Amino acid sequence: MSPAHEPAAFPSLSTGAEVDLCIEKLAFGGKALGRVGGFVVFVDHAVPGQKVRVRITRKKSRFAEAMVVQLLEQSPAYAPPFCPHFGLCGGCQWQDLHYEEQLHWKRIQVEESLQHLAGLKAGDILPTVASPDQRYYRNKMEFAFAPRPWRPSEGLVEGTRAAGGVCALGLHVGAESDQIFNLEHCFLQSPGSTAIVAEVRRWCGQSGLVAYNRRTHRGFWRFLVLREGKRTAQTLVHLITTDQGDPAAVEALADHLVARFPVITSLVHSRSRTKAQVAQGESSRTLWGPGYIEEQLGDLRLRISPNSFLQTNTAAAEGLYNAISRLGEFTGEETVWDLYCGAGSIALSLASKVRRVVGFELVAAAVNDAYINSRLNGLENCRFLAGDLKDLIRETLRAGALHQGLPDVVITDPPRAGMHPQVIQALRELSPRRIIAVSCNPATLARDLALLQDRYDILTIQPFDLFPHTAHIECVARLDRRHPAPA
Repeated sequence: MSPAHEPAAFPSLSTGAEVDLCIEKLAFGGKALGRVGGFVVFVDHAVPGQKVRVRITRKKSRFAEAMVVQLLEQSPAYAPPFCPHFGLCGGCQWQDLHYEEQLHWKRIQVEESLQHLAGLKAGDILPTVASPDQRYYRNKMEFAFAPRPWRPSEGLVEGTRAAGGVCALGLHVGAESDQIFNLEHCFLQSPGSTAIVAEVRRWCGQSGLVAYNRRTHRGFWRFLVLREGKRTAQTLVHLITTDQGDPAAVEALADHLVARFPVITSLVHSRSRTKAQVAQGESSRTLWGPGYIEEQLGDLRLRISPNSFLQTNTAAAEGLYNAISRLGEFTGEETVWDLYCGAGSIALSLASKVRRVVGFELVAAAVNDAYINSRLNGLENCRFLAGDLKDLIRETLRAGALHQGLPDVVITDPPRAGMHPQVIQALRELSPRRIIAVSCNPATLARDLALLQDRYDILTIQPFDLFPHTAHIECVARLDRRHPAPA
């Protein structure tokens, strides 16, 4: 190693400096980690076991960030990426890692989150359950419009936007960029979805209406969302625009798409006036079909409307729900509360195994979907309540737990931010004999479990891979009450 790359030189590391690293591990969040003389360097798109030369892109007091400029030694864990957009797209950042290694590191990151962030020693962290499908597994994808496309050939850092494009439709360049590249192929949703994206891009580019510019907040075309029933072969196209154009253009596009793609069974148009980058609208109209699709999840038939929440990996979600049922050890006599229940898919999957289920959800439209799905499946022992959970739980308690008794088991499946502290306090007061905690963020799961560990034993943590080739991890944790419930 040359003197310029000596580990002892790490205090003088600065932006632009080049150093040689051995990649030790994958850090939580997905970046690779190496050290220069003990100083931590996070690297994009590197694999444990590789030796790489990197250029420092950012220097902080405790760590640096870097990009690979030269591969010096390959790792046995490396796998050739199979997508032509890898490295440009902000999606599948682990596509260059063997799938078995992905599962290994996801389990390690759950363990480290519990130990380092919350000081927890879980009784049993099981191996990560693999996704049944590692390609074309998503039932929902969101694509964004932009006035001009980013040219992949010019790279992420040094690139400029193409001069001749009039409409871009695809995915984001990098994880945090607001630039959009034109998607040519994607291994996440079905191959047919890519054809729909390409045709929408072509048609909108010739429509005379410009795409939305998130900096000026001007333009018409904004988002395209595709939802697929993996078990039913139904497809919903959801077009989101602003109100700065003629809605008749969307009607013309809808007629064109339905004629060209027989797989489309429903098409919905929503209009959004908000500046927030959310693929939803304040008002919607159905232009083709019933305005929803259906999906089969285990024994359940579920109606999925444009904004309904459903786990995006249908096949892996079936395994996740089976694990919730198994860890719950239900006898058929339990009252179960499902917190953050969304459209009720977890609650409905348990309904035939317990006495009754009560779901709690903030979004009223999701509760409406939950009731529709309970009727669709002939389930009469479910009730769903809409409102802010931290208030709704206490109101329910004051009302005598719906005159149906306090919960024996509570299921929680919060958003990435985890449970609100008042929800955790309500859980402590409820003191159910068992809690099944579902989480898409091991860091906030660790924080929430730490607030319950004085009353509950953490018996099992089961990681699931619902998002192959990404750093995202889903977990199910079983907690059993250590002490009798308070009188």
